[in-house]
Amino acid sequence: MAAFPWHARSRNYVSESEVCKLESVPLDFGDYHPLKPITVTESKTKKMNRKGSTSSTSSSSSSSMMDPLSSVLDGTDPLSLFAAAADPVTSAPPTDGARRKRDKDESSAVGSDFEPWSSKRGEILARYTTTEKLSIVRKVTTTGSAVSEKVRTRLEELDDLEEGSQKELLNLTQQDYMNRIEELNQSLKDAWSSDQKVKALKIVIQCSKLLSDTTVIQFYPSKFVLITDILDTFGKLVYERILSMCVDNRVSLPDNFSPESVNDTAKETCLNWFFKIASIRELIPRFYVEAAILKCNKFLSKTGISECLPRLTAMIRGIGDPLVAVYARAYLCRVGMEVAPQLKESLNKNFFDFLLTFKQIHGDTVQNQLVVQCVEIPLYLTLYSPAIDWILQCIAYHAPDVLLTEMMERCKKLGNNALLLNSVMSAFRAEFIAARSMDFIGMIKECDESGFPKHLLFRSLGLNLALADPPENDRLQILNEAWKVITKLKNPQDYINCAEVWVEYTCRHFTKREVNTVLADVIKHMTPDRAFEDAYPQLQSIIQKVITYIYDFALLFSVEKFLPFLDMFQKESVRVEVCKCIMESFIKHQQESTKDPVILNALLHICKTMHDSVNALTLEDEKRMLAALINGFIKMVSFGRDFEQQLSFYVEARSMFCNLEPVLVQLIHSVNQLAMETRRVMKGNHSRKTAAFVRACVAFCFITIPSLSSIFTRLNLYLHSGQVALANQCLSQADAFFKAAVSLVPEVPKMISVDGKMRPSDAFLLEFLCNFFSTLLVVPDHPEQGVLFLVRGLLNVIQDYTWEDNSDDKVRIYTNVLHLLSAMTQEAFIYHVDKVDSNDALYGGDSKFLAEINKLSETVVSQILDHLKTLGKEETLKRQSQLALYFFNTILAHGDLRNNRLNQLSVNLWNLAQKHGFADTKTMVKTLEYIKRRSKQPEMSHFTDLALRLPLQSRT
Repeated sequence: MAAFPWHARSRNYVSESEVCKLESVPLDFGDYHPLKPITVTESKTKKMNRKGSTSSTSSSSSSSMMDPLSSVLDGTDPLSLFAAAADPVTSAPPTDGARRKRDKDESSAVGSDFEPWSSKRGEILARYTTTEKLSIVRKVTTTGSAVSEKVRTRLEELDDLEEGSQKELLNLTQQDYMNRIEELNQSLKDAWSSDQKVKALKIVIQCSKLLSDTTVIQFYPSKFVLITDILDTFGKLVYERILSMCVDNRVSLPDNFSPESVNDTAKETCLNWFFKIASIRELIPRFYVEAAILKCNKFLSKTGISECLPRLTAMIRGIGDPLVAVYARAYLCRVGMEVAPQLKESLNKNFFDFLLTFKQIHGDTVQNQLVVQCVEIPLYLTLYSPAIDWILQCIAYHAPDVLLTEMMERCKKLGNNALLLNSVMSAFRAEFIAARSMDFIGMIKECDESGFPKHLLFRSLGLNLALADPPENDRLQILNEAWKVITKLKNPQDYINCAEVWVEYTCRHFTKREVNTVLADVIKHMTPDRAFEDAYPQLQSIIQKVITYIYDFALLFSVEKFLPFLDMFQKESVRVEVCKCIMESFIKHQQESTKDPVILNALLHICKTMHDSVNALTLEDEKRMLAALINGFIKMVSFGRDFEQQLSFYVEARSMFCNLEPVLVQLIHSVNQLAMETRRVMKGNHSRKTAAFVRACVAFCFITIPSLSSIFTRLNLYLHSGQVALANQCLSQADAFFKAAVSLVPEVPKMISVDGKMRPSDAFLLEFLCNFFSTLLVVPDHPEQGVLFLVRGLLNVIQDYTWEDNSDDKVRIYTNVLHLLSAMTQEAFIYHVDKVDSNDALYGGDSKFLAEINKLSETVVSQILDHLKTLGKEETLKRQSQLALYFFNTILAHGDLRNNRLNQLSVNLWNLAQKHGFADTKTMVKTLEYIKRRSKQPEMSHFTDLALRLPLQSRT
């Protein structure tokens, strides 16, 4: 096909810009806000033709004419709702339901600040474990029979309970035991749902009996948790069953119902349950099952619960084993807090009863039991902690200081028992403990250490002082007293458990000198025999606390023992986690850039540790996270006007972090930014020194980019760095970047990985090439390479590139090349780089230069038309229509339509776009309207004739 001539139209960019500017209209904001509700007003006056005014003389708000977006929100956006809720004047009066709920919340003494039992459950199950074999029912042994070292008991499976048949299961592991309990829980639900209420009750009774069995004593707290789960299920089922019987005319009872509103059938059923439970012969199951349905007393009388609580409290006095008794008290407190939190007197009585019987722990019965089970007294005492902690938490919740002080005095009278003191410090408010820190230290000193070690007491005290501040005058003495005890601990695990807590107190209230002393002491205790290897979680916690309170990194790294402390983390995975933690803190808290050599050296070491952990097995997400942290550090380093020092830092960072590609990318961007900052300081007039410096920056980028694996990252960085070089008048370096980009295009693969998925690369290549062409407009030709050397090179690469068979991207690129070539024919280009002469200045509209451009344009047009011909098959007609319209718009924008051949070509393309009915009618109509509007502008009269030659074809 003969070459088709291209005639670009002359452009006056200044006048075009003026024509295309939006008309500025003054706007009076007043109380306008985009999130305010919109109220449309309906005018009451007669309609009048008026210009510029939208107000009416008399208007009223129309509720029926809200805008559609506001109507979705009932006329009010969410932010206005918040505002209305905060404004007492506009707040609507509460509904009955809302008022009831509010009254209930106010009367309830238990709020969200009360830690529920469910949050303690998992911790107890995880802590109190055993390797002993477990059972459900204990075997009764005859007097004088020998007891084996491993306690073995016999188990009974609760099958066919009505017939009373029993099976014995023994030697269950802890997990088997837990699974069996879960099966029983499910059996209870199944029996209940199948209306076998007696069977359900028998299951609960049998399970309750297990709580009298202490043969594997160290598992007892976990057993209590598992069994009381079943009791809770039973209590809930009974309550809901009776409540469902109170439904009258499908109206259920309100939450705060009175016994008078309960019908006789429900009351009779409720009494029946209590009578059944009262007939249970054994004390422990009778107590637990009645406590489980304590809430059901609400159906019988207003005072039922308040009368039952003291009776149940007194029942516990009949339980001989102090461990079993204390957990029974804990369960009663738990139920009491759920159903009647205001009845604190019974809870207090419960605890005081426990204090009276506390001496049983040291009695012969318990001691003999411990000898049989080979359990030491310190371990035995820790079994009491969950129960006592819970009882004290219930009592101390919103309790006045007078009551807490009385309880403290009662504990003192028992000889300052360490177990009780520890529970007091665990359960009482941190503010109460902190205010009396010296009193507690005195009590700790007087404690007998044989049963419960003092260091645990100091740990509990430290936990409170991390939450509340003691009197200022006592702070140093408190630290000295505590550390005197902690530093003498020989067992590294005991030591680090306490030190971890008191480090926070030290960081919170003291200077770096005291923190340094504490860290030195930790290093001294944990280094011998590599004890730190067993204490990584506690050591990590210490680091976390130090950087939480000392986030001025100049101060942190001046703590002499901080970096030696980091050296204890010798397991790579832990060391990397600690480094990540430090870097996250630095990025979060470092507000200003830094050049402090202490900070830089320390953080370079930390970042190097993170970088060196990367290997072939490291996950991509982990690499991204590490790179983000290192990049955060790099961005915060600034040497001010010392640009050479800044570049030296980037060079050093490149050598240290060469395995993390995102870090190298960041370094290239940073160096480019440094070059542009130099240009800004010099106001574009480089001296010999600064010119050499920006060339060094450019060289850094040119050397670094090839080491990157992602081809599009390389392409974009070549383009970006070339633009920076061009802006700094480094023309030969800019040419080198652009040539490198051109030579890299053929290597672009057909598919690339994007967010872990393989996608075609054509769209990304198209975007890059469009950006590249925009840059090439201002790049001056190399004097030795000939006219449009880079453009020709790029076009050759595009021509040889293997495009997808069903892709039109190659033609779209050629169409964009026409935009570039048309811009190059103008006497003055649309944009320039400061202090760089582009081709418009070099050639000045030279006819040979214009002829070269026209020649190139003709070739490109021919390629486009050839491609359009190949799309004449039925399956590609839609693509042909879209491309024809795309090319038509290019001619419309950039071609000189006074040329007859180009004018005729545009008409042919218009007709081709519509020929087979694939053109979008709306688009065609709008395009034609645009042409008609343009025809009214000066020097565009020829568009009038064009518009007449462009028919709109009907699809029919």
